[in-house]
Amino acid sequence: MPIGPARMPIMDHLGELRRRVTIIVVSVIVCALIVYFATPALIELMIGQIEAAMRGATLVVTTVLGGFTIRFKVALFFSVIICSPIIIWEVLAFFLPALKPNERKWVVPTVAAMVFLFFLGMLFCFFVVQSAAFGWLLDQSFEIGTIMPSAEDYLDIYMLLEIGFGLAFQLPLVIFYLSILHLVPYRTFRQQWRIVYVAFMVLSAVVTPDASPVTMVLMFAVLIALYEVALAISRYVIIARDGKEALKWGREDYEQREFDKL
Repeated sequence: MPIGPARMPIMDHLGELRRRVTIIVVSVIVCALIVYFATPALIELMIGQIEAAMRGATLVVTTVLGGFTIRFKVALFFSVIICSPIIIWEVLAFFLPALKPNERKWVVPTVAAMVFLFFLGMLFCFFVVQSAAFGWLLDQSFEIGTIMPSAEDYLDIYMLLEIGFGLAFQLPLVIFYLSILHLVPYRTFRQQWRIVYVAFMVLSAVVTPDASPVTMVLMFAVLIALYEVALAISRYVIIARDGKEALKWGREDYEQREFDKL
């Protein structure tokens, strides 16, 4: 897909943004219209992952428009997943002209890594988080009385969890680029780990839609693991490219080094 020039008038930038947003919206809508017809099978797949926790309870639809609303949400959810490579590319391509030539070579690997991590996060949520989270939540309800689970409510939480973990798995890329571009010195990330861990704890409590301790603990553990992996990779890349001394560089030090090379 074409990349705009680095310098454009503000109205041209807005036009470029509108064009890319239009591509994303049209792609998602067209895909959702196609996926809509497969939603019964997709919903069955989703419910199958939490069926054991429901102990034989059946989801109920309580409104006339409930079935259509649920199917449309599920279709939109899966269309976003299917179109995620297009969405990620269009977002990055909008900012691509602002990058230096030696930085643009990272764009394609970055798109591939973002798509891979997004799907990896969703798979982790599907196989590990969903059953544990719904198991804990439903146990609280069964201790009170018989439950009549609302299909819309359950599937909303299910989809939010999937999207949340898919986005959470983007953390390594954020840490990686902040480090290797020296926007935040690697040494700062390593020295301020206590503050980062507390921030992850707060973030886990805020972004998890079900407010269960099981989900929050799993999210917190995942964020810490991803953070440490990202720092390990960043350290290796920085030392290999700029030397061990570069671990404490800021952006100004990095730019001065690039200027001295010219």
